[in-house]
Amino acid sequence: MQAERLTPAIGALVSGINLCEPLTPAQCSELSALLVENHVLFFENQPLTPRQHRDLAANFGPLHVHPVYPHDPEVEEIIVLDTNVKNPPDSDTWHTDVPFIECPPMGSLLSARVIPPNGGDTLWSSCIAAYDALDAEYKVLIENLTAEHDLAAAFTDSRYGESAEAREQLATARKNNPPMIHPVVRTHPVSGKRGIYVNQSFTTRIIELAPDKSAEVLQFLTSHVARREFVVQWKWKPYDLAFWDNRLTQHFANADYLPHRRVMHRATILGDKPFR
Repeated sequence: MQAERLTPAIGALVSGINLCEPLTPAQCSELSALLVENHVLFFENQPLTPRQHRDLAANFGPLHVHPVYPHDPEVEEIIVLDTNVKNPPDSDTWHTDVPFIECPPMGSLLSARVIPPNGGDTLWSSCIAAYDALDAEYKVLIENLTAEHDLAAAFTDSRYGESAEAREQLATARKNNPPMIHPVVRTHPVSGKRGIYVNQSFTTRIIELAPDKSAEVLQFLTSHVARREFVVQWKWKPYDLAFWDNRLTQHFANADYLPHRRVMHRATILGDKPFR
């Protein structure tokens, strides 16, 4: 296995491994270490079936079943993100996956199934590099703050509640996933490095700040994370796979390919409770 670093802050292209075959314990350990070091790993030409995709992800922990997104008809742990004119993209804001639960995911594996002829790239940002770039005074300001993350902020009735059945599903998802509070600055449980843990899609407010100041700080932090020096951009080919550390990265999927279709499969690995 070889890993080629793609940017100074984040990202590596990994070769010399067939992810369609069962992994050995040594391979799992090496990939875990590469993930912590590089934040997001890219693999080319990995034509996984949904069952292989699930089994690959399960090497790294128990899997999450999403309360809203559709899944593969036979493998409920595999989300099917089929975006097109009738189902427009919804991931074109900077976000981390599923921060609205007590123990958000440690990582996700995204497989490219149908790629538009142009566009549809995904970008990832290192929240560790973004935090390190803050000045000392701002780090002190946000050191002990906490923020609310709400499923309803991203999964709205206007976008996901077109039918009575969909509205009922949304209501159940909100009931089972009430807003969750996490630290604004999170410590990575493996590397011990610290990073920014608020995002545009799900973070609604900072608990300790007045509304105006909360909005100001959130606007600054979410814009800061998106600075290009912290970002890697991947141009998808069919059967590319991305494996990212969801604990201290964010990602953004360009919505620039309509009227063409884009289909991605995602497996999401559960993680641990964020701490300062």
